[in-house]
Amino acid sequence: MPLAQTATSVPVTVNKDLCIADKGCTVCVDVCPLDVLRIAVTDDGTKTAYMKYDECWYCMPCEADCPTGAVTVNLPYLLK
Repeated sequence: MPLAQTATSVPVTVNKDLCIADKGCTVCVDVCPLDVLRIAVTDDGTKTAYMKYDECWYCMPCEADCPTGAVTVNLPYLLK
């Protein structure tokens, strides 16, 4: 199995300090047409959203609909 030699990043990042999944919010997961976002329990027992599969189409409803602005879609340079 090949190993990554450089650091990589996923297109969708979630600010754990702003994410309110612990309070029952699942907006970003619900609006994603590709179903790549999930809610996970962190080490300290709180819930937060994260990108499970790197299959993002950069459609951005997760970022637009997030009530706290916790979700950021990092558009590649060629799509800007």
